[in-house]
Amino acid sequence: MLRDGSITYVDVFRPDVSDKFPALLSRIANNKSSQYGRFDDLDPIRAASSGFAVVIQDVRGRYSSDGDFYAFVNEIDDGYDSIEWVANQSWCNGRVGMYGRSYAGASQWMAAKSRPKSLGCIAPGFTVSNYQDGWIWRRGAFELESNLSWTLGELTTGNWENLSRRLFIGQEYLDRLVIFNKEMRNNYKNILLEDIPEIRTLAPYYFDWLSHPEYDSYWERISIEESHSSIDIPSFNYGGWFDSRIGGTIRNYTRMSELGGSEVARRGQRLLIGPWINSGASYINSAASRSYGVKRSIGDVDLHGQLLRYYDHWLKDQDNGVAEEKPVKLFVMGEDEWRFEEAWPLLQATEINYYIHSSGRANTLNGDGELTLELPHEAPPDVYVYNPIDPVPSVAGDICCDSAFLTSGTMDQRSIEVRHDVLVYTSSALERDTEITGPVSMILYASTSAVGTDFTVKLVDVSDCGCAMKIADGILRTRYQVMQEPGKLTNTGDVCEYNIDLSATSNIFKRGHKIRIEVSSSNFPKYDTNTNTGSDIVSSPNVVSAMQSIYHSTEYPSHIKLPFVQRD
Repeated sequence: MLRDGSITYVDVFRPDVSDKFPALLSRIANNKSSQYGRFDDLDPIRAASSGFAVVIQDVRGRYSSDGDFYAFVNEIDDGYDSIEWVANQSWCNGRVGMYGRSYAGASQWMAAKSRPKSLGCIAPGFTVSNYQDGWIWRRGAFELESNLSWTLGELTTGNWENLSRRLFIGQEYLDRLVIFNKEMRNNYKNILLEDIPEIRTLAPYYFDWLSHPEYDSYWERISIEESHSSIDIPSFNYGGWFDSRIGGTIRNYTRMSELGGSEVARRGQRLLIGPWINSGASYINSAASRSYGVKRSIGDVDLHGQLLRYYDHWLKDQDNGVAEEKPVKLFVMGEDEWRFEEAWPLLQATEINYYIHSSGRANTLNGDGELTLELPHEAPPDVYVYNPIDPVPSVAGDICCDSAFLTSGTMDQRSIEVRHDVLVYTSSALERDTEITGPVSMILYASTSAVGTDFTVKLVDVSDCGCAMKIADGILRTRYQVMQEPGKLTNTGDVCEYNIDLSATSNIFKRGHKIRIEVSSSNFPKYDTNTNTGSDIVSSPNVVSAMQSIYHSTEYPSHIKLPFVQRD
């Protein structure tokens, strides 16, 4: 029972003996009794056989549990209450760890913010450090596909029995929702303009997210970054190169390693990143249309076993070598191998700038855009028109949560590289295998005819046969150049420097491959479309086209920053 009287329900797995054991708690939003809820991140049978009690809980308002679900907010106090309840059970020795990915990862960090005395360590996967910038929004752009598919699918139709019972609503609600869900591909362009009664009733937090595009008190109360210095327990952070939340996963690791509230917390941080998407498809060996071999899967890397060794050390005080291991383990795409590292960013990585060049005709794959190590000279800017009514379509993406609407992972980008509102800059064929491992960002000098717009950048690996596979991408809404500060409209025609974060990657561009950069102003429906009016699409449906100019000259040397790793 939670402190307000709400009752949540749990499934418990424990050794069939009368002893007391450390417990592992997973607080999830996606049905504790389902195959996914029980086995996705840790096999409870294996854990119980290893001497742990495992508790899987439906969070407040989800599936079998009582109360009203409101994303993120309740998990701070509810997490504290749940941990201490577990610690006080007759089969628990008072030491509790937590585990789980995605929302279950968020619920761990929220609980850690409350500093329950019985919590010894956590293992959050596929989650972020700031739930405004990195989960709901990204650099000012709304993560439309992920948020909408999550809300319409898992959070509403997936939780229908609980919602209908609690809200006293009938089958007609579900019927309308199912129809709308099926038609979502066609409704994307209007979805932010409509007040959908079903969603307003079933998931009011969705409209609250839309009404808080800036970092304010609404987001501050659930931000993990505000609490890193006070969280005093170790964490095992894991994620995927093709998860939109990978930047936040890495940031939790780096900031906790530096700022964690105790020496134990700082030295106990771990980071594991595979070529994975944010779904159960992490068990297979491909991310959309690119395969990464048999070593890719969570089963092969034995994530469950690594977590159990981590818990053995921190909850059972076993001297099992965990403390002596290098803290970072990465899957290097291209050679498709795992590698341990001493730190993130890699100590041996060197940041190298690749500059964009053209004679002002970089539009489309057939343009003259180049990517070289040489500083640019005087040249006219590349110009394109961004029309919000005809956005550049997303071709796969780092998304969550329903690949029925948009494929999760990476696919060939050539279908959009023929558009005139996509600028393409390509290097010459590489003479040797080239490893890029670390954070990636783009310094873009640009002007716009609009008072506010978006710029997007993709890093692409072009094979010797021409296939163009996206490796990383980023977006920036120009009014939010400085995050966590109020939005500021731009002066039309002014050349501004924009720093666009492409998160991070680890990829070997093979000999004969080319490095490519795509620059545009939309990536839809992964992100919502910018109206170019300075107003958000919720409050104003009006849109205008914008003339975008991308500069590459001595004065304005646009370039991408790539972390190169020297190879033998």
